[in-house]
Amino acid sequence: MKNLTRLAAAVAVVALANLGFGCGPAAAQEVTIKFSHVVAPDTPKGKGALKFKELAEKYTAGKVKVEVYPNSQLYKDKEELEALQLGAVQMLAPSLAKFGPLGVKEFEVFDLPYLFPDKAALRKITDGPVGKDLLKRLEAKGITGLAYWDNGFKIMTANKPLRKPDDFLGQKMRIQGSKVLEAQFRALGALPQVMAFSEVYQGLQTGVVDGTENTPSNTYTQKVHEVQKYGTLSDHGYIGYAVIVNKPFWDGLKPEIRTELEKAMAEATKYANDISQTENDDAMAQMKASGKITFISLTPAEKQAWVKALKPVHEEMAGRIGKELMQQIYQATGFQM
Repeated sequence: MKNLTRLAAAVAVVALANLGFGCGPAAAQEVTIKFSHVVAPDTPKGKGALKFKELAEKYTAGKVKVEVYPNSQLYKDKEELEALQLGAVQMLAPSLAKFGPLGVKEFEVFDLPYLFPDKAALRKITDGPVGKDLLKRLEAKGITGLAYWDNGFKIMTANKPLRKPDDFLGQKMRIQGSKVLEAQFRALGALPQVMAFSEVYQGLQTGVVDGTENTPSNTYTQKVHEVQKYGTLSDHGYIGYAVIVNKPFWDGLKPEIRTELEKAMAEATKYANDISQTENDDAMAQMKASGKITFISLTPAEKQAWVKALKPVHEEMAGRIGKELMQQIYQATGFQM
């Protein structure tokens, strides 16, 4: 938390500089966007951030400079949202689960197990009125939501085979902060442990946690497959991101600059979402080729046992997320309780 102790003092200086109120003509012409994220550059999110940088600087003819900071170089999971709200960074792409602890619990609907059968069902939500309404709810927190970026569907990893729900009994499983994910692992008899993404490899290596869940691209780029013996191709949950920006900063930009940045974001979003499946497929191939981890494919009957074991999570979380919102998504995705 050392980084955050200096944030409040820096806010006024950062805001003035970014809005073009610094000294001299150059300061009035150039806007700097610090884009911070916690994953590797060669992931769907990492590549999307670099694509946005490229397009934003191109479309604004250099009037905007985008500085991308991957791999928690500036802030860890729990710190980055506060940094954005205070104005120490201008842009983030946190996973959707991060907004629950912020007080916008409705975003935790994306963590519900087996809610989305495929990307087409997911897109009905993120590209439709439900997705837009969710982003609007961030404004009360001083945040403007710009776009949804895909990563993909999750696999489980551990040092024992995870084929049946009972295989999770007593396993310490790393999660990001989310009441839904806590409930998910409790339903399986596991012990959920919240841990920063940047600490997962060491936590697995030292046995602080026994296993984790993530997409193939994140699993591979963080070298999780080197410290886990087994992976299960469960596709039990989705990981996506919301690209967000500090609202006072965004509202203070000149309209013509904001228009060009919106254009850059739209194109970067299409790029990031188009490559996400390829990145995950490539990561899976690389992990299999390494010979360091054995992957388990669930039979239809085994997968149905997972679905049955995890359905109570939906009922448990209805009061937290909102029954009406869940019903809207059930209708769109075809999920049945």
